[in-house]
Parts: sequence; structure tokens; C-alpha cells
Amino acid sequence: MTAVQEQAASEIGRDRRRKEDMRLITGRTRWTDNITLPGMLHLAMVRSPFAHATITSIDTSEAKDATNVVAVLTGADLGEAQGACINAWAITEDQVTPPHLPMPTDRVAFAGEIVAVVVARSAAEARDAAELVDVEYDDLPAALDLKEAAEDTVLAHPDLGTNKSAFWKFDSAEAGTGGDVDAAIEKARGDGIVIEREYRQQRLIPAFMEPRSVVVDPTGEQITVWSATQIPHILRFALAATTGVPESKIRVIAPDVGGGFGGKLQQTPEEMIAFAVGRRLGKPVKYTETRSESLLSAHHGRDQWQKLTLCAEKDGTVTGLKVDLLADLGAYVSLVGGGVPVLGAFMFNAIYKFPAYQFNCQTVLTNKTWTDAYRGAGRPEATFAIERLMDELAAELGEDPLEVRRRNWITHEEFPFTTVAGLEYDSGNYELATDRAMEMFGYDELRAEQQRRRDAGDPVQLGIGVSTFTEMCGLAPSRVLGQLNYGAGGWEHASVRMLATGKVEVVTGASAHGQGHETAFSQIVADRLGVPFEDVEVLHGDTQSSHKGLDTYGSRSLVVGGEALVRATDKVVEKAKQLAAHLLEASAEDLEFAGGRFGVKGTDAGITMPELASAMFAAHDYPEGMEPSLDAEATYDPINFNYPHGTHLCAVEVDTETGQVQLRKYACCDDIGTIINPLIVAGQVHGGLVQGIAQALWEEAVYDESGTLVSGSFTDYLLPTAADTISFDVDHTTTPSLTNTLGTKGVGEAGTIASTPAVVNAVVDAVRHLGIDDITMPCTPERVWKAIQGVAAGGTTEGASMPHFDGDEAGTHSTEGAGA
Repeated sequence: MTAVQEQAASEIGRDRRRKEDMRLITGRTRWTDNITLPGMLHLAMVRSPFAHATITSIDTSEAKDATNVVAVLTGADLGEAQGACINAWAITEDQVTPPHLPMPTDRVAFAGEIVAVVVARSAAEARDAAELVDVEYDDLPAALDLKEAAEDTVLAHPDLGTNKSAFWKFDSAEAGTGGDVDAAIEKARGDGIVIEREYRQQRLIPAFMEPRSVVVDPTGEQITVWSATQIPHILRFALAATTGVPESKIRVIAPDVGGGFGGKLQQTPEEMIAFAVGRRLGKPVKYTETRSESLLSAHHGRDQWQKLTLCAEKDGTVTGLKVDLLADLGAYVSLVGGGVPVLGAFMFNAIYKFPAYQFNCQTVLTNKTWTDAYRGAGRPEATFAIERLMDELAAELGEDPLEVRRRNWITHEEFPFTTVAGLEYDSGNYELATDRAMEMFGYDELRAEQQRRRDAGDPVQLGIGVSTFTEMCGLAPSRVLGQLNYGAGGWEHASVRMLATGKVEVVTGASAHGQGHETAFSQIVADRLGVPFEDVEVLHGDTQSSHKGLDTYGSRSLVVGGEALVRATDKVVEKAKQLAAHLLEASAEDLEFAGGRFGVKGTDAGITMPELASAMFAAHDYPEGMEPSLDAEATYDPINFNYPHGTHLCAVEVDTETGQVQLRKYACCDDIGTIINPLIVAGQVHGGLVQGIAQALWEEAVYDESGTLVSGSFTDYLLPTAADTISFDVDHTTTPSLTNTLGTKGVGEAGTIASTPAVVNAVVDAVRHLGIDDITMPCTPERVWKAIQGVAAGGTTEGASMPHFDGDEAGTHSTEGAGA
């Protein structure tokens, strides 16, 4: 056959520049808005300026007469053909879920809701004509403040009779995973420490690089939909389920997608309207939102009030944690938005050994843009709260915040560890990651500098922030999702095709929107098949070529999609082994596979994978009873969530005279298990850090008293640039996951989850000696300055009371017990 090949170095763990980047950076690609079809028409949406109003009339006559306008359609015109936007995660059986039509016919529930669509021969003509649609409204009272909405002061949907959508509770005593948290708190009030705080998770906007866009072509045997989406498979299902069009007659393609961060994890009204209009007119149609429309009506993230009670022994050993959460859903319960707080429910206990835990969550409807997953989806909110609390516990004890964490975290000898929330953490080493982060950061030196500045009364104070985090990702075992009433599974599909020329086609159901799937998946396959990296082609994002999949979100692509790919690839090797044994006239047990070659032990005889692919394509000689194919596929359902972790340290300088916050240093050491491509990981971490830091310091979606989004452009919604950030010191430790073949853990959301509390802890640490224990995010110069001035004038850190779900009386910012 062939001479022995020299085995190539392993692809896994190798820095590879992304295959995708050449076409992305040079613009030689197809974004949805680049797509132009013969006879294509363009859509523009007419949106309500009111947060809550009755639609009394819509006059489309002037718009219909405008130049090159083909049609102007309302919800009444489209009727049932427009379908509906679905909620796939009803977290309780009695969840209150308002119907969500893409274009309502009688009432609007948030500013930006679509009331009519204009169809014209160009996008500019459609937008111009949209200005001519005359809509008469009767303004209604709007539910805007989350706490007031939770009290049903004003109803977001009067016909529902309440703003309360669902109440979800987890209690460790009831679940059998821990003790009674109320008893633990009561005991600590007598002989321990009780810390109570309330934190605000402000509303954020995903603000992806590429605005949402959709093209619908109804002219073929199938209706083809191109969409800038994270979820082509789920979108196809939603379109079929709500319009009556058979799923087999719908093809959804996600071409190159410029970012998502959860913001494109949605079945959007715009997609539904474009689908309905295309079918109605029988012509291709396109809609691409403006940036202002994106900020206004693409879903938002976060938006919670968190009330927390932590109790501990006098030495700082934690004994219980209680969480009361209000979560703003906005005007509708979106695709998975109602379940985002539930994801956080399992993470408030974080890396700590709490003996007792309770989580109470009330989701609330308001007259604002609906919320859904935003990078981290529930995990950042939980991590922020517990990491802020651990700093407060350290302050109460007068100890270093890292020492208090060490006292309470799960040690590496204790893995696998079942938490008080009922999850089994399979592997980790918090000590190692923390030691490495401290070394990179120069922790002791910075603490010494901080003390010198305090002693000198320097107007620019140094603050040091800590965040030791873990997260649950790789969403998730399907049976667990079923227990949580989630409307889908957590499996993923992959197939591997051996081509006649020895090249390899990989098909994955994980749909990329910037993560580098094509590169990382090529590295995995190249290693396991022993073929060149360049010979692997990865296909994704098209429901016709990738017929099965559950798409990309929740850091699941590698740990779930990658495992499906590993299993499909290993099936290819097993098939190839049968063929190799037949052609080499040897027993399969006598074959060794290395470097893409099967060799007969003790001899020079062997055959390579490309040769086997060619031989099987010819099919002239193959084993009896074997199909003439080396191709294979696999569907993998994970057996557990995945638990990356890390320690993030941040130093900031705070000018006490102006409130200005300046990043000084940021170092982090993450453990994401086996790393496939360090270069991609560094990019993921850097991007995640910037998004988390932006929540801490800059970003906030703000509504005025009438429900108008006043941060509706990048003039007012402050996205950071490179000039606003610093270079990050990033490193990794490795404790492989025990739940997948490669030992990988998720990385896409880690930086965002960990960085926000690290930065806010640093800001508070810089001014804590002045009597400040909290500053509401984002920590703008104005807010920092006001906090300093308020304390200087004899005031206290501001806080507001929060509705309680269990009848307990508790203050907003109080500390009891040792030293209180």
C-alpha cells in the first residue's frame, strides 16, 4: 500500500488563525443584507411611539400612493397568516403569557411595537413611505417601574388582570439538597452574621455588530428564509408551528452573522412579518433594521432587582443564602426570556458550600421592550450578586476578600461535588486558578500601594476587586430541561462525510455567529482522523444541509456540538478500520491507527484515510455485509451541564473629586478544561471581559416616564471602544471536564459573567473607607461622585425597599452580628 506517514503534531491546543477570518475581514462574504434576488421588494416597519395605547385607526392611503410602493399592510390585513411569536419556556404551569402577534390589531404594549409594514421597490422608498402612514392612538397608562409593576399599580395588559407572569421557587430543604434557610438566618441573627443587600441589574441592549436582517424567497418549491439569527433550526420550527406551512417546505439559512450575544436567539416579529408578506405577494422581500430600530425593539437583557440575605458564623463560614428576585420580562414573554432567571437560580450559590439555600423569583410584565438571553443569560446576574455579597462579608469581618472566599469554596479534593442547588460540579481547582491570577496581578503589591494611598489621603484612590466564579453551560441534559418545562431538548447533531478525494465534510447543527466553529471543529476532526487541517470543510447554518440541530447559545457549541462531532468522527474511524483490515488482509485487532493511517502491527503494511475514502468511493472491494460508505453521524445529549470557573482581579483608580473611574489592571485565570485553540479562547475571553466591564461602568437602557427609550442611539447608549479599555492579562489552568470525551468546558460567556462583579467590587473597594458599600451600575462618574458627596454630607448609600414573596421583614442595606 503506502509507506509509513510521519504523524503530524496535534491540532488540539494549537493556535490556528480562524479559517473564517479571511472572508469576514475582507468583506468577501454574504451577510443577510448583502443578498439581492431578482424582483426583490423591501420592507419598512411602522412602529408605535407609545409604550401603551389603543390603536383607534390606521390610514395607509397616502403611503400606498407614494412612489414605488407596492403594498401597505396591517395586522388586520395579514390576519392569521402573520403567525405568532412563541414562548418556548413556560417556567410554571400557571404562567401568565400574553398573546404576542407580530403586528397587533388593537393595542400596542411597548414603544417600538410594529403596527404596519410598507412594501416598496427600494429600502429608502419603503422607509420614506412609512413616515406617511397615519396611526391614531389613545394613550393608556404604562407599567414602567419594575417594583410598581410587581404591585399591579398599572397593568401592562389590562385584560390579564395582573402583571405577575410566574412565581418560581427553589428551596434546598424541600428539595433535599440542604437545610432550612430561614432557620439558618434566624440562628445567625442570634450568634452569627446576617448581611442583607439589594442590587440592581440594569437593563442592557445586546448591540451586536450586524443589525438584524431577513430575506424571504417564496418562489421555489420551498420557502427560503435567510436571517441573521443564532437559531436557524428553531426558527424553522417556529415558522412552521405558527403559520401552518409544513416544516419540510421551509428552508432557513443563517449566512455569516455579525454577532449575537443572545440578541439573535429569537423568533422575531420582523421575521414573521417578512415571511407572511413574501407569501402574500409571491415575491422575495427583505427587511434590515436600522441601528435605532435595533436598540429600540431587538430584545433587551438583564433588568432585575435582587434582594439577598447571607448568613454566616462569626468566623465568616457561610451558613445560608436567600434570594428574592424581581425580573422584568418587558411587554411579552419571549422565546426563552421567562426562563433566564431560572438559569441563574442554580448559580447564586456559586463555588461556595452553602448548607441552606432558597431562591424566589417573580417574573413581571411591563410596557417595555421584552427581555431575553444576553451573554451569560442568568449566570452573570447570579454571579454579580454573590460576589458582591462575599465582599460585603469580608468587609464585615475586616478580612481580605480572597481569604473569606477560600474559607468557603469547594476545594479541589472535594470534586465531584453536589451543590446546595442540586447540581453536580464534575471538576475544578479554584485554588490553582486563584494563585495564578494573584501572581499575574501582583495582588500583594497592589494592596500595599492601596494602603499607602489611603494613609496619604490621595484624592485618587486605588480599588481592588475580586470575582471567583463558576457557571453552568453546555445547555443541557434534555431530561433536566424537561423537568424545567423547557420546550426543547439539549442535544446536538453532527455528521462527517469522507469524500472521494480524501477531503472531509463536517456538518454541524451548531450555527456560528462569530465564535470560530469552522476552525475549532476542523482541528478536532483533523486530529481524530489524522487528515490535514486544511482538508476539513465545516458546513453549518443551513437547515437543508444541516437538517438536525439546536443551534448556538449558552456556551454549548463545543461541549455539546463538539462532542457530537467527536462521536461521529470515531464512527468513521471504526468503519474505516473494517475496510482497512479487509484491504490489508489482516485482522482488525492487529491494526493500529495513528496519524491518519492504519498499520499492521509489526509490519510496514498500512493504508491512509484518503486511500480508504477513495477505495470506498470506487466500492470495487469492500467487506461483505458492509455498506459502501465511511460516512457517519451522531446525536449527543449531554449527561450534565458543564462548569468552567476562574478568578478575575481588577484594579481601578477612582478620583474622589470627580467620580471618574479608570481601569488600572485586569488579570484573570480561567479553567475551561481542554483548550482546542488558545487564540480563539483569548478572543472569546477578551470580548467577554469588555461586555462585562461595560455593564459595570457604561451601558444602561433608560426609559423616561412615558416609556420612551431615551438611550436609543449610540450617542446615549455608551458602548466602549478600545480607547476605553486596557490590555488584559489572561491565563488558564486546566482541569478537564469528566462529562465529554475531549474534557472541554464552555468559554464564550465566562469573561462576561466574571468581570462585572470584579469591576464593581473594585470601585466600591476604592471608596469603602469613606463609608460607601454600594454604587448602582453602571458606576458612572456622576453616580460615584454623588455617593461620595452623600456620605460626606452625612447620608448613607441609597437603597429602596422591595416586595417580599414570603412575608419576611428585611431591610435593604443592613448587617447584623459580629462587629455590626
